[in-house]
Amino acid sequence: MTALPRPNSLSARDSKVLLHPYTNALANERDGPLVMTRGEGVYIYDEDGNRYLEGMAGLWCLSLGFGNERLAEAAADQIRRLSFYHGFNQKSHEPQIELAERLLDIAPDAMSKVFFCNSGSEANDTAIKMIWYYNNAIGRPEKKKIIGRIRAYHGITVAAGSVTGQPGNHAGFDLPIAGFLHADCPHFARMAEDGESEQDFATRMADNLEKMILDEGPDTVAAFFAEPVMGAGGIILPPDGYFEKIQTVLDRYDVLLVADEVICGFGRTGNMWGSQTYGMKPDIVTAAKALTSGYAPISAVLMTEQVFRGIAEGSDKLGVFGHGYTYSGHPVSAAVAIETLKIYQEMDLLGMVRAASPLLQAGIHQFADHPLVGEVDGVGMLAVAELVADRETNEPFDPARKVAPYLLNRAQAHGLIIRALGDRIAFSPPLVITGDEISDMFTRFAASLDDTQQWVEAGFE
Repeated sequence: MTALPRPNSLSARDSKVLLHPYTNALANERDGPLVMTRGEGVYIYDEDGNRYLEGMAGLWCLSLGFGNERLAEAAADQIRRLSFYHGFNQKSHEPQIELAERLLDIAPDAMSKVFFCNSGSEANDTAIKMIWYYNNAIGRPEKKKIIGRIRAYHGITVAAGSVTGQPGNHAGFDLPIAGFLHADCPHFARMAEDGESEQDFATRMADNLEKMILDEGPDTVAAFFAEPVMGAGGIILPPDGYFEKIQTVLDRYDVLLVADEVICGFGRTGNMWGSQTYGMKPDIVTAAKALTSGYAPISAVLMTEQVFRGIAEGSDKLGVFGHGYTYSGHPVSAAVAIETLKIYQEMDLLGMVRAASPLLQAGIHQFADHPLVGEVDGVGMLAVAELVADRETNEPFDPARKVAPYLLNRAQAHGLIIRALGDRIAFSPPLVITGDEISDMFTRFAASLDDTQQWVEAGFE
C-alpha cells in the first residue's frame, strides 16, 4: 500500500486541490502524487530529495534533459523584448516567422506553410479542421471522414480523441464522434497469421484499409492519420513495406496522409522525422514535444502547397480562416523552439542519436530471454519490452493482477521513471543520455524486473 502523504507536504497539498490528467482521481486524493522539484540532465529529484533517472524524457519530449541554460536564457530574453503578441488579423512577430522558416528548412519534402498551436492534441485537432475546410473550399463537401488506427494515439481533444484508437480515451467521453473510423493496428508480432511474412502482413493491412475506404465510399473519406511509430499504443514499429503499401491505397482514392510526428519528430527514430525513417509521403505533418525539448508549450502543423492553397482560397471566399488560438506561435515559446533547433544543429543531434541508439537497442534486447518478457523491439531512441505470463504462447497477464503497475512501482523504488503502455514497458530517454546512463537505466530496470518475477512466482503476494 502506498504511504499516505505527510501533512503539509507538497503531495498532501496537491491531493486537496488538483485533478490530474491520466490519473485515478480517487487514488490521487487518497495517496497523493510523487512530486518532483528539480532536474539535472537525465535525472530528476522529488520533494524528499530522492533521485530518479527519467527514462521517458518526461512525456517523450525532454530531448535535451533538464536544466539547459541556453533555453532558459532564450525564454528570459524574449520575455523582456516582447512577452506576448498574436497572429490574428494579419499581425505577426519575428520569433514565429523565424521558427516557421527553420522548420520548413528541415521539414519532410513538399511542406510549404506552418500553422502554430500549443500541443500535439491541438495540432492534430487543427489538422482535422484544416482537412474539412480544405475539402469544402475545393468543392468536395462530402469528403470528410477521417481514418485512424486501432491503438493509435493522436491526442485528447474531441476530434483528436476521436481519431485516437485507444478505448481508454473514449470511455466515459462519448467518443469517437461520427465520421471517425479505425483501421487495423499493424502489430506484426501480435496480429500476424501463422506463416505470414511481414510483407504479406503489410499487404493484408493495406487491403483491409482499401476495403474500408470502398465500403465507406472513396468520395467520403478525407484523410488517414498515422504515427511513424505508434507511441502510446505501445511503441509498435510498422512492418516491412507497410507505409509503401498504405501510400498506394491513399493515392488511389485521393486520401490525404497526416504524419503525426509529435513523438517521432526531431531525431527520436534516428532521422529528423519518423516519416523519413519509414518512407512516408505526408500531405500534413504535426509536430510538438521535442520542438522545445518540452521547455515551453508549442506545436506546429506543416502542410503542402496544395493543402495551403485550398485553405487560402477558401479563406478568401469566406473572408477569414476562422481558426486559431490566443497563444498560437507565442513569442516566448517560439524563441525557445528556435534555440532548441539551433542546439540540435550545433550538437549534431542525428549523429548523437545514431551513436547512442545501438546501445539502447542492445540494452533492451538483453531482456529478450527473461522469464517475464515476450517481445522486445525498438528503433532509434525508442525501446519496449512486453510483459507476458507465458513466453511460449505469448499469453498476457490477467489485467486484474496489475503486473505492469507493480513493476513501475519497483522501478520507482530503484530510482527509475518509465511507463507502462498496457503491459508494454516503454523507454524514451532524453536524447542527450550517455552510454553510462543507458547502462544505469537498464541496471535499474533489471532489478525492477527481477523483483516483479519474484512477486509473480510467490503467487502475487
